[in-house]
Amino acid sequence: MLGYAARRIAGIVPVLLILITVSFFVVRLAPGGPFDQARPLPPRTRAELEQLYGLNRPLIVQYWHYLQGLAHGDLGPSFKMHDDTVAGLIAQGLPVSLTLGSSALALALLIGVPLGLWAALGRGGALDHAVCAFAAVSLALPSFVTGPFLALAFGLWLHWLPVAGWQAGEPRYLILPAVTLALPVCASVARLMRGGMLDVIEASFVRSARARGLGRWRVLRHHALRPALVPVVSYLGPAVASLVTGSLVVETVFELPGTGRYLVQGALNRDYTLVMGMVLLYGTLTLLCNLAADLIHAWLDPRVRGEHA
Repeated sequence: MLGYAARRIAGIVPVLLILITVSFFVVRLAPGGPFDQARPLPPRTRAELEQLYGLNRPLIVQYWHYLQGLAHGDLGPSFKMHDDTVAGLIAQGLPVSLTLGSSALALALLIGVPLGLWAALGRGGALDHAVCAFAAVSLALPSFVTGPFLALAFGLWLHWLPVAGWQAGEPRYLILPAVTLALPVCASVARLMRGGMLDVIEASFVRSARARGLGRWRVLRHHALRPALVPVVSYLGPAVASLVTGSLVVETVFELPGTGRYLVQGALNRDYTLVMGMVLLYGTLTLLCNLAADLIHAWLDPRVRGEHA
């Protein structure tokens, strides 16, 4: 297990380097620049700004200096928000995005896993059909539809919950965006759990356990549940990353001060360092989440470790 984990961890560094390299050149080769405005700057002012931020140097030199800064933990200053560094902006928004993403993940697992399990055990029954219908509707409706509808229903009509804003330590501001973000993940988890359990309960080792006279719930808990969770765990790697990094729409709908807005602002303003900082953050989180999913998958299914030995 340790050897498998070491190989997976070692693979993260070259992937990150490729991501940084491609993003660096693509962002700078795109039309426009950080100092393009509706009202053009005087040539002298523009030249001074480019010299200040090193944009007058060859592209390969800029890339090398950026890598040197990353090696020392420096993500650079924001070209548009002159009083802030990229690291400072990420530090402001990341706690909100992490809180929202982790809450949505917990909600999706607490609801999705039991729903999928019950649907599989009652295959063909009313609950099974209800779970499948719920999953289909939740996956079909995008967040920019679900979010405003929930805000309208529970905020404006019933006046139960706030529809926008953020106050640390106030869970009521988190409920609607977390539910909005969790719905499609919950639906996917329920479907995967249902499918995984249906495959496992027909396996020979489960039938053998039943033949030995073990009770239904004991068979499920000790023999069927662990392999049935493998598809769910495999899905959770990219799902967790998308919950944290893909909450842009939800953060916009509910006006949350997360990191998603910085990516949009940086892209629109050609704020190179801010875009690079967000890409690096999202890429690192995605790789770490996939690594955690792979390690849990290997723990649940030892055959995975054997295939990569």
